[in-house]
Amino acid sequence: MQIKDRTFVISGGASGLGLATVRDLHAHGGYIAILDLNAENGNKVVSELGDRTAFFEADVSSPPSVSSAVSALVEWVKHTKKSIGGVIPAAGVGFPGKLIDRHNEPIPLENLELVLNINLRGVLDLIRLCLPHMTTTTPTEPDGERGVIVMVSSSAAYDGQPGQVAYAASKGAVRSMTLVLARDLAQYGIRAVSIAPSYFESGMTAAMSQKVRKSLEGVFEFPRRPGKGDDFARMVRHCVENPMLNGECIRLDGATRMPSRL
Repeated sequence: MQIKDRTFVISGGASGLGLATVRDLHAHGGYIAILDLNAENGNKVVSELGDRTAFFEADVSSPPSVSSAVSALVEWVKHTKKSIGGVIPAAGVGFPGKLIDRHNEPIPLENLELVLNINLRGVLDLIRLCLPHMTTTTPTEPDGERGVIVMVSSSAAYDGQPGQVAYAASKGAVRSMTLVLARDLAQYGIRAVSIAPSYFESGMTAAMSQKVRKSLEGVFEFPRRPGKGDDFARMVRHCVENPMLNGECIRLDGATRMPSRL
């Protein structure tokens, strides 16, 4: 699908992998609707990139907040007359913790809910609210395509490490629903793809200790470095532009497989 003159809705677009994606799609002519909780960062990005971008404050764990943001961005799309061509729900969190701790206490339910609400429910919520504004757009030639959903899974969906039970569950769910979503949306000419990055430089991994970072670097195959935002953004762009990419979760990990212990 052509990126130029299409609108792309990107949650978590004010930082990390989401921001890298914002910059890349904008550089290729896209109109970008950034959804994020960090209004200061979001407005900075809009000031930097200009009038083909707009920021909408949203807490993806809150259905009313997501609904309000989508309503506002739809009005912006009506103004620009650049139809929604893609949704990239890139907002995500990791909140490590085993289900039972060393004191034989179960993990607080709210810790699990935080991860699942943002990484899974928030993804589905954003997609479902955007879809009615994609299914009615004019299909493009030659395939009758209307748009693409690019979700963010994780290597944790395949080889999650200790303490990642909620995170792995949420990212595994994204991986599992990719084909179902592709099948559900095929009649509308909308594709669904997910990307499963491993250790990438991001706000989430920035919180890791130096010891954990060094241990992770020891299991890299090639290239022997963490992934960068540009690596991820290029894959998103390829998913957008290649119409034969559909229903698949693509590992983006340099052949790295996470060990059970570091």
